Amino acid sequence: MVPQMGDLGIWRLAEADPERLALVGPDGTERTAGQLLATANQVANGLRALGLATGDTVALLLPNSIELIEIYLGALQVGLYVTPINFHLVGPEVAYILTDTDAKAFIASDRFAEVAVKAVTEAGFPAGASFSVGTIEGFRPVAELTDGQPTTAPEGRTTGAAMHYTSGTTGRPKGVKRGLFEIDPSDMGELMTMLPGLFGVGAKDDHVHLTVSPLYHTAVLMWTGCALHLGHTVVLMDKWTGEETLRLIDAYKVTYSHMVPTQFVRLLDLPEETRASYDVSSLRNMIHGAAPCPQEVKHKMIAWWGDTIQEYYAATEGGGTIITAKEWQAKPGSVGLPWPGSEIRIYDDEANQLGAGQVGTVYMSLALSDFEYKGDSAKTKANRIDNFFTVGDLGELDADGYLFLRDRKSDMIISGGVNIYPAEIEGELINHPKVADVAVFGIPNADWGEEIKAVVQLHPTESASPETAAEILEWAATRMAKFKLPRTVDFTEELPREPNGKLIKRKLRDPYWADSATQI
Repeated sequence: MVPQMGDLGIWRLAEADPERLALVGPDGTERTAGQLLATANQVANGLRALGLATGDTVALLLPNSIELIEIYLGALQVGLYVTPINFHLVGPEVAYILTDTDAKAFIASDRFAEVAVKAVTEAGFPAGASFSVGTIEGFRPVAELTDGQPTTAPEGRTTGAAMHYTSGTTGRPKGVKRGLFEIDPSDMGELMTMLPGLFGVGAKDDHVHLTVSPLYHTAVLMWTGCALHLGHTVVLMDKWTGEETLRLIDAYKVTYSHMVPTQFVRLLDLPEETRASYDVSSLRNMIHGAAPCPQEVKHKMIAWWGDTIQEYYAATEGGGTIITAKEWQAKPGSVGLPWPGSEIRIYDDEANQLGAGQVGTVYMSLALSDFEYKGDSAKTKANRIDNFFTVGDLGELDADGYLFLRDRKSDMIISGGVNIYPAEIEGELINHPKVADVAVFGIPNADWGEEIKAVVQLHPTESASPETAAEILEWAATRMAKFKLPRTVDFTEELPREPNGKLIKRKLRDPYWADSATQI
C-alpha cells in the first residue's frame, strides 16, 4: 500500500515505526529508524546550541557513513545548508570551500585528518566549531556536539538544504545555492519523494536502496535522502568494488541504486562465474547518469539486468530527461524525454530556439528549482535564457522530443562519472617554474570514458623530456587532488592561440579523439 500525503519523510516515518531497519553502514552496522531519528535530533539541537541559525552552513569532510547521514538529517531540521566536501581534495581546496560557504561548523573524519588540519589552518577556521569523527588534533570530538542534547525534535523546525559545489569556466568551485522554503522538514522530505517516483520507485516497504558512490555527489546524496524519506532501507558502501556490489545486492535484496557507466564497465569485467554466483533478481530500478554510457556497455547491461536499466540527463543545477531500457533500445544513444515539470530547448549562439534535428546548446527549464551560483551573479546570469539554464552541452531533439547529446561541454572532462574542470588544473600547472603555457583536456580512456592530458609549452631555456614531465606531475600532486592530476604530459613548442589570447583547444584535442569510437 502506498502511503497517502502526510505519511512520508524520514522523521515522520521514524516516529510511526521506530523499529524499522533504516540504515546499514559500510561495516554492516545497523540503525533502526528510531535510532537514526534520536541522533539526528541531537545533532539538530547541538548545532542550534553552537549558535547556528537558519541559512548558516555546516561543511562535512566525511566518507560514506552513518555519521554523515545523521548529521545531514539533523541539519535539515533547523534550516541549515549542508555542504559535503569531496574528500579527495587537498587542504587549500577544502579551505577555499570553508571560506566561500562562510561555514559556521566543520565536521571531518579522522581518515582525512591531515587535510582537515591544513584546511582549518589556512582558512583560519575557529577551533571551537571544528569537530571530528574519530580523533583529529585540535578538533573537538563530535560527541561534544551531541552528548547531553535532547533526542526530541528541535523547536521551530524548518527546512534546510544541501549546497553542493560545482566548478565552471573560472576553475573555482561555486556553490549551487537554492533558496530555503519555510516549510516543515517532513513535508519537504515528502515532496522530495517525487523524484524517485519519476522512475517508478514508489513507497513500498520492501524497497532497498544501495548507495554505491560518494555522498558528496549531488545525485548520490539526493537518491539516498529520497530513499530514507520513502521509508526504504539504505545500504551504504564506502569503497566501491564490483563484486561487493553484487554481494550486497544478493544479501540485502537490493531493489534499486544510482550508478555511473564506469561502474557498469567494472561489473562487466568480472568473470562470468563471479557474476553468475550472485542473485540479482531483486533489482527493479538501476538508474545511471553523470556521464555518457558507451552503447556497447549499455547493451550488455540491459542483457544482464533487463528493463531495470534507466538513464537520466541532469546537472547539479537541475534537469532533466529520463529514458527506460525499452525506449533506449528503440532510440539508442538518446538520453530521453523531459521528465514531468521539466522542458528541454535547443538554442543557437544568438539565443534563437532551434527545431528538431538542429544541433545547438541544450537548455533545461528551471521550473520550481531556481538557484544561484553563490557569490557569482555574473555566472548565474550568463547561463540563462528566459527561465532556462545550460551547462554548456551540445545536442538536438528528434521529431519525437527525445534528446541526443552531440558533444561534451567545450572543456569539461568527465572521468568515471566525475566532472573535472581543466581551467582549475591549468591555473595550478602554469605556476610551475618551467611551464610557460599549458592546456588541459580529456582524451579517450576505455574504462573511465576520459583521462586527463596536459600539453605544456616550456620556457625557452627548458628541455622537454620524460624527466621534466615526471617533475611537473610530482609537483602538481602537492597542489591538487589525485583525481585532477593529468595522466600524461606532452610538450609542444607553442600552444595555438588566437590574437586575443583565446586558446584554440580543439586543435590540440581532436587528434587524440580522431579514431575513438567513444566520442559523442
